[in-house]
Amino acid sequence: MAETVFTPSLEGMKHVKAENGVILTKPFLEVCKQILPVLDKFGAAMAIVKSDIGGNITRLENKYSSDPSKYDHLYSMVQEEVQNKTAKGSSSCTNGLLWLTRAMDFLVELFRNLLEHPDWTMSQACTDSYTKTLKKFHGWLASSSFTVAMKLAPNRDKFMEVISGTGDINADIEKFCTTFSPFLKENHEFLASVGLDDMKAS
Repeated sequence: MAETVFTPSLEGMKHVKAENGVILTKPFLEVCKQILPVLDKFGAAMAIVKSDIGGNITRLENKYSSDPSKYDHLYSMVQEEVQNKTAKGSSSCTNGLLWLTRAMDFLVELFRNLLEHPDWTMSQACTDSYTKTLKKFHGWLASSSFTVAMKLAPNRDKFMEVISGTGDINADIEKFCTTFSPFLKENHEFLASVGLDDMKAS
């Protein structure tokens, strides 16, 4: 079967929602994890993003593992923290979910740019998506380290070649962006409903 680097995450997305339409913790985190190998192909440019995403996945996974039936639904952790008034803490699962979702927004935007602007360099595509997604939540320090990292972005053609595998990469990117975006949107709507969608980085 023809596969690209997105194949595992596209497969995983079919299981993210329960029959009643709620987002399930484990499958959602699995999909996010399956995107990490894509980031490896960026090399040093995405090291910060990757460790950030990895850290947030681990935080949420640990909480989930502590009581899988209790935290089966992705938002149950947040609801509990909101009740206990611990949701705004920097090490909360709420914070973890928020930043994980934002990092995924950035990636969806980045891949959309690669599809829609074939003439852009990788740095251009990265910078544009950063400006649209993460920048407004980052302080000066995070912002400047990100700008430096983007200068290390790989050659676009080489990158596309590496992630293509044997499949149709453009079709898979398109599918990835369209299928994954609604989950992210739902996360934002839920976080906004508890007043936590606009927390900034310290």
